[in-house]
Amino acid sequence: MNVVLFPNFKKKNALNCALAACDILNGLQIGVYADLAYAEEFAEKEYVKFGKIDELIKFCDVVIAIGGDGTILKCAKLVCGTDKPVLGINSGRLGFMASAEVCEMNELSKLKNGDYKIEKRMMLDIRHVSEDGEKVYKALNDVVIARPYSKLCDFEISASSRVVSNMRADGLVFSTPTGSTAYSLSAGGPIVEPDMECIEFAPICPHSLFSRPIIFSPNKTICVKIKNADADVYFSVDGTEGIKFYSGDSLEISKSKDFINLIDLKKSTFFDSVNKKLMQSIKEV
Repeated sequence: MNVVLFPNFKKKNALNCALAACDILNGLQIGVYADLAYAEEFAEKEYVKFGKIDELIKFCDVVIAIGGDGTILKCAKLVCGTDKPVLGINSGRLGFMASAEVCEMNELSKLKNGDYKIEKRMMLDIRHVSEDGEKVYKALNDVVIARPYSKLCDFEISASSRVVSNMRADGLVFSTPTGSTAYSLSAGGPIVEPDMECIEFAPICPHSLFSRPIIFSPNKTICVKIKNADADVYFSVDGTEGIKFYSGDSLEISKSKDFINLIDLKKSTFFDSVNKKLMQSIKEV
């Protein structure tokens, strides 16, 4: 068995966590690999082998993301299109998608004997159509459309070519069930079990008494347009840097054929994680 490590060394405990993971995996006679960019950090671990991350992912059996949810989201982009499972170890704050905490490193022994379950997580295709052409982005969590500085904007939202709503709001969030516990939750959206398939919509601060979140079926294609000719609007996919969204552009959101496999070492239920991680105070990093 071979494992590639994908750490985020900007997190306070990530380096110590990654080095401890190396020793545990090596003790289990599991091959340990990492990107060439991390050769200095892993220099003392002579058994760690290095290569280009995209090539290592194709070669290895499991990818271990060490950091927070943002690290797992970045890792998901690299793994997308393969069937390689991702194991998240949380060295950040919430770590909702992570299966283990820094203090639970011994759980890695379950990789050797296959004592874990794999959760298949739906993704979204975000198709941006503009005068420059088309570009498709992948989202495991969500796409957020908004103006800077909390300014209102007029949006037209349609599903399968039928107008659903003309809405004035600070912004819009479209999420997967996995992303329902992220920004969508803060915007008043419902929590959706991650093994479901649907597209969740939640408005951000709508200027209306009657605007509410909507759950769309996974076979719908949702189209968003902005109606303000001079609006300064951007969209962000899984928390990445905002991309300019001009009047006349359209954003088409649909279920992707790609998905991500997340490893759960504890075989816990989704609501165990909800109660444990959303009910606790935010820890420092």
